[in-house]
Amino acid sequence: MKIIGIDPGIAIVGYGVLEQRGNRLIPLDYGCIRTEANLSVPARLKRIYDEARSLFREYSPDVVAVEKLFFNRNVTTAFTVGQARGVLLLASEEAGVPVTEYTPLQVKMAVVGYGQAEKRQVQEMVRLLLSLSEVPKPDDAADALAIAICQAHSTGLKRLERGGWA
Repeated sequence: MKIIGIDPGIAIVGYGVLEQRGNRLIPLDYGCIRTEANLSVPARLKRIYDEARSLFREYSPDVVAVEKLFFNRNVTTAFTVGQARGVLLLASEEAGVPVTEYTPLQVKMAVVGYGQAEKRQVQEMVRLLLSLSEVPKPDDAADALAIAICQAHSTGLKRLERGGWA
């Protein structure tokens, strides 16, 4: 099973591509889609959309896992990130790839086992779980890999609930 985890944003969209083979997680790729602040919002959204479509074509994922929005301060930022998230969901739908969504709490629980884990703890567990030599950079890519790991762990739990591994 191939999973693409996405950490949505307007300036930086983190992505992480994993392949799940039984209980092993193999990192295939990770990085960011970046947009420049001097571009209009529509131009930034188009770039995110186009690059996400390209990513989905290249890796043919079985599922796309996206972080749910959580903002408690800046409403303007929430709106623009929500727009970026919308074009990512549209690109997934057009590619025929199902989308799952996870809160930051769910991601921390799946990766670290503690919902109040700090960012550095999550990043270090991503490194360990994926047998990487260093923590993925930038942070958005590490976050996206954590979201993909959350999806893999959730898939594993669903298989166990159905009576075993496929």
